[in-house]
Amino acid sequence: MSHDASRHITIIGAGLAGALLATLLVQRGWRVDVYEKRGDPRVHGYGGGRSINLALAERGLHALRQAGGDDEVMARAVMMRGRMVHFLDGRTDLQRYGRDDSEVIWSVNRGELNITLLNLAEQAGVRLHFYRSLDHVDFDGQVATFADEGGYDRVAVRFDALVGADGAGSALRAAMRGQLELGERTEFLGHSYKELEIPPAADGSFRIEPNALHIWPRGRYMCIALPNDEQTFTVTLFLPNEGDPSFATVRNGADVRALFERDFADAIPLIPALETDFERNPTGLLATLYLDRWHLDGRAVLLGDAAHAMVPFHGQGMNCAFEDCVALAEHLDRTPDRAAAFAAFQAERLPNARAIQQMALENYLEMRDRVDDHDYLLQRALELQLAQRHPDRFMPRYSMVTFQRMPYATALDRGQRQRALLVELTAGHDTLDTLDWDAVDATVRARLEPLPLDA
Repeated sequence: MSHDASRHITIIGAGLAGALLATLLVQRGWRVDVYEKRGDPRVHGYGGGRSINLALAERGLHALRQAGGDDEVMARAVMMRGRMVHFLDGRTDLQRYGRDDSEVIWSVNRGELNITLLNLAEQAGVRLHFYRSLDHVDFDGQVATFADEGGYDRVAVRFDALVGADGAGSALRAAMRGQLELGERTEFLGHSYKELEIPPAADGSFRIEPNALHIWPRGRYMCIALPNDEQTFTVTLFLPNEGDPSFATVRNGADVRALFERDFADAIPLIPALETDFERNPTGLLATLYLDRWHLDGRAVLLGDAAHAMVPFHGQGMNCAFEDCVALAEHLDRTPDRAAAFAAFQAERLPNARAIQQMALENYLEMRDRVDDHDYLLQRALELQLAQRHPDRFMPRYSMVTFQRMPYATALDRGQRQRALLVELTAGHDTLDTLDWDAVDATVRARLEPLPLDA
């Protein structure tokens, strides 16, 4: 088979990553077929049961620019400048994510984004097949069998290489598991979530500040709210699975109203359907999926949530998956040997996926427990000062992850070193006024080499 004849890829899953990867590959001259177990959301409406909001950051935006989809997505995105912290006494405080409005994140609607990406893929020449669920794979014969919705109709398809972009419950990963030890393990967080909604005000406007990610941090649990372009907010209540309060003790509408009256009083007038939303919406699980192997020689490879599902507390699941798509397209283009391309892709992305998985778990503790803590706020104030005084050497970890495209593993390592420095420099101080700035500046220069910033 000539090299050109083999430039065909079969993608499992037409969600965000599958649709984006398909477009990036077709742009590079590949022939691409995408198989999706659900119907076409452009025809049937978007039924995902998945979180409606996603936080789009620079990594994801960069990938959308490569595919030519950024303008259409940004036209409907809502800017979030920072975290609006709602304290127990009703006070609020906006903690900016970046220096100014050039460093923000964007709230995007998952369903709308998926539809935009499917349209892009189809316009590029991708062949989309809906109601096709991966049933089994004959890796030796290189034949994948798909079933229709009812499981009555089977279609056998020859493939050169399969890409699993089919999410945390990946059918391709399950098929690969029969061929190869993936080193798969899932760690559940011990916390779950429930979605609620803040509708528009009577005059159709947003009920609270639209350009922020709202957080009600309460120690072991919290609420967050993200804006939508239809002037609503999607609210997510995160609670432990056990203890008090938890999903074991907050079981129905009356329980959730009592919890809100005690801990989220300022949110009650914003959520008129609190009890109904709580009782009607499913409880979502939170887990981290780790694999040691993402590919089976040159025949199959996993990316996005299928390879490294993470908890949502850094808003990086989609951004990381989109970065995977760009990396895989580039490796496939550079290396005609698919096994080598898949191995190079895994070598580049696996350590970075591990790093963002760890940072997402750490960010949950920070969001629910620390954003209103005095030591944290003092360290945060120093962090912002050092970022201004030494922009080439000191950057908040959140900014490295969100506004830059440096490898996640670099951001993790650098963030750990910077955090140690902040703890050391603020030890014994209640305010920044008592710091010796000359000594502080000298310490930063001695301990932190210049950052590898994006061009």
